[in-house]
Amino acid sequence: MNVLVFDIETVPDVELGRRVHDLDGLSDEDVARAMFAKRREQTGGSDFLAHTMHRIVAISIVLSTSQQFKVWSLGDTDSGEDELIRRFFDGLDRYQPTLVSWNGGGFDLPVLHYRAMRHGVNASRYWDTGDLDRESRWNNYTNRFHQRHTDLMDVLSGFQARASAPLDQVAVMLGLPGKLGMSGAAVWPAYLEGRIDDIRDYCETDVLNTYLVYLRFEVMRGHLDMEDYRSRCQSVREYLLGENKPHFSRFVQAWDES
Repeated sequence: MNVLVFDIETVPDVELGRRVHDLDGLSDEDVARAMFAKRREQTGGSDFLAHTMHRIVAISIVLSTSQQFKVWSLGDTDSGEDELIRRFFDGLDRYQPTLVSWNGGGFDLPVLHYRAMRHGVNASRYWDTGDLDRESRWNNYTNRFHQRHTDLMDVLSGFQARASAPLDQVAVMLGLPGKLGMSGAAVWPAYLEGRIDDIRDYCETDVLNTYLVYLRFEVMRGHLDMEDYRSRCQSVREYLLGENKPHFSRFVQAWDES
């Protein structure tokens, strides 16, 4: 089975914010500040923007197949949002994987839906519910209760919002590194400073945490035994150290210390 774990990082869509809120003449930073303020007024306190107001700046992937294991971010630091999204949906066409996420159903996928529509991206395989592949009628990406997309936060909480938990807490509970050096709230300031590499690195550690939580989920539901689990974890360690990248080395070190 092909498994594709994904995570996105976003910043305010200041171009849309200018048009919606009539903010011509303001800098990107000031537009974003106004967007956050207006959102706090709408919600009574939270400045987390509506899904339509996000722009994707990174999509990171863990791909696990019978032939390979790989962790990377789509495109490069100069890639436009449209290219990142096309690469994501092209990967679904190519590998037809089980998608795995943490809160992907609540955030990542809805944002991908809006932004793919914004850029005219073809995602026919993703939206298929039986027209292209009969099996998709009974197991597809868009049905919340199908396993073609496994949103671990949703599934582990029993689809109860009051029982949901952040990835960082669950990862630490399982002896995994959790968040390293950044959080979602720090992405916009990092983006303003031109630190797209740091954002991509952070996103990659998030998908690593999600993949390792998924392996424990596979143990719980009887798809792996503990010996298989430990073997796969060791393979992940060896892969990360073999890549010789600082953020992967820090992840392994934090993992060992946990």
